[in-house]
Amino acid sequence: MSEAPSKPKPKISASRRLFLKTKLLKKAMAMLDIDKQSKEEERERTLNERVPALQVSGLSLQDLQNLCKELHQKIDVVDEERYDINAKVVKNDRELQDLNQKIYELKGKMKRPALRRVRVSADAMLGALLGAKVKESVDFKANLKTVKKEEEKKEEVTDWRKNVDAMSGMEGRKKLFNAGQ
Repeated sequence: MSEAPSKPKPKISASRRLFLKTKLLKKAMAMLDIDKQSKEEERERTLNERVPALQVSGLSLQDLQNLCKELHQKIDVVDEERYDINAKVVKNDRELQDLNQKIYELKGKMKRPALRRVRVSADAMLGALLGAKVKESVDFKANLKTVKKEEEKKEEVTDWRKNVDAMSGMEGRKKLFNAGQ
């Protein structure tokens, strides 16, 4: 009896593999937490540099209104910058998609859709090819060349009695013999 080839035995036991996997997961979780904390600290530091804390205590009503107007102007400037940057990002994304599409075309690894058989009439096909230019149906037979058939030479119908009289005797047989050659 032939036995199927058995799988090679792993070099480490299943319990050891599970232990190493849990260690790796714990280490990855710890690194992820450290990364999150460093990003949060960087964000706080950047915000503190760019936006100083507001000192609103002890300001008059006019000073508060001026401060609000300044903040609104800054918000407008930041919104304009954000919109411009967003537009640039969208444009770059489109360019990347176009370039990737060109790369796929050059490599020749386009996914070809499954083709299906479609029954289309001649008028519908012309409409699809030429668009709305052709509204009336086109007569294909009108443009074809005509070939004239040679008319077969018809023997004149005469009185059969004259024909029989002409063919009787030796002279009639001679005419038939000469006509056959």
